[in-house]
Amino acid sequence: MRRFCLLLVMLFGFGSLFAAAADSSKVNGWISDSMCGAKHVGQNPKCAQECIHSMGARPVFVDDAKKAVWSIDNPDTVKAFYGEHVVVAVTLDEAKKSVHVASIAVLK
Repeated sequence: MRRFCLLLVMLFGFGSLFAAAADSSKVNGWISDSMCGAKHVGQNPKCAQECIHSMGARPVFVDDAKKAVWSIDNPDTVKAFYGEHVVVAVTLDEAKKSVHVASIAVLK
């Protein structure tokens, strides 16, 4: 019985790893702020930086294709990219309208 339970735990563990990997995708967009969202992404990176640093706004991700604004559940990963046009590897949480950023790079 112990072996059976251990086998089940291992199977569910591996299954959840593969499920998480399947939900992950690369998306182009902007790191903006929660006050402005998609209003003027790409126009002035200093605006997003100022709103986040001085006005207490949270960083958000604005998807290029849909102009959808997503909260970022691990905001420390995007600190160096406020106001930048980026490509991110993310896991989406549709229910919370948030993303978990696995990797990020500036688009050239």
